[in-house]
Amino acid sequence: MNNEMKAIGYKKHLPISNPDSLFEFTTKIPIPEAHDLIVKVDATSVNPVDMFTRRGQKKELSEPKIIGYDAYGTVVETGNEATLFKPGDKVFYAGAYDRPGSDSEFQAVDERIVGHAPKNLTKAESAAMPLTSLTAWESLFEQMDIDFYNVNENKDKSILVINGSGGVGSVATQLAHLAGLKVIATAGGETAKKWELEHGVDYVVDYHKDIVQQVHDLGFKNVNYILELINLDYYWPTISKLIAPFGNIASTTGSGRNLNFQPLKSRMVRFGWEWMYAKSWYHTPNMITQHEILDEISKLLDEGKLKSTLTKTFTPINASNLRKATSLVESKHMIGKVVIEN
Repeated sequence: MNNEMKAIGYKKHLPISNPDSLFEFTTKIPIPEAHDLIVKVDATSVNPVDMFTRRGQKKELSEPKIIGYDAYGTVVETGNEATLFKPGDKVFYAGAYDRPGSDSEFQAVDERIVGHAPKNLTKAESAAMPLTSLTAWESLFEQMDIDFYNVNENKDKSILVINGSGGVGSVATQLAHLAGLKVIATAGGETAKKWELEHGVDYVVDYHKDIVQQVHDLGFKNVNYILELINLDYYWPTISKLIAPFGNIASTTGSGRNLNFQPLKSRMVRFGWEWMYAKSWYHTPNMITQHEILDEISKLLDEGKLKSTLTKTFTPINASNLRKATSLVESKHMIGKVVIEN
């Protein structure tokens, strides 16, 4: 293996239709740190975080920035303190936000946030899953404290997933269903509705109409859990009205204004932010849980209990195909996930 590799990156934010918005270049193959794996990347995916990261680049960089936060690949080298994997192992992961991403031939990634890849899925089906699975799992089972393995306890409880057909939503609805919850999700059209009903959703409500009234019409006075995956500010009044006493809310999108929590105080509602990169960003002691979660997701995928949310694939990994895939995500009409593979 020589010491150079091809990668795809950008220096400043440009419209994705511009060839310079994401371009190919040559750079050094990374050297592993103590807990690192060096992975030969065989498939990568595009997520909304790629889009937000590019848009945040106001000043031109001196060197191209490599993004990409989903990968399937093969371990080719390990750091001197890495013990969970060996060269030749097939892995999948989302990586860390403060390190170069997966839009490259080789990537360095801390093994504590890497999982053993599913054996019964294609590389594209596997690459579609890490970021969304980690986000969904942490939202449901860490932020909202649902016990995934206690189906009996969960069978009389309900969850509303706002945006159930997106990348995270499509995994969250399946996991919530497997945990025994009654799953309600928002959708805006027949295609999205059909997708959701095939991915663990019991009831679909139309986000163009009054969500609160639709949930009431289904026979639910309120819901025990709400997972918000798109536009928290817009949906906050709906969330505030529907959440049950002692309920739990988790949000992945953040807010541009001060939210009014006062209506939730008397109901003793809990609220939690979910940012999947927090563990690797701060190197928290529980970083290893992402390895454990991904291994559990891999098992569920191999057993057929969880479906990959892959809906579109481009081949091979190059700047042109990455721009096409990014354009799909930027359209905001993407159902499931798009992957670029070699």
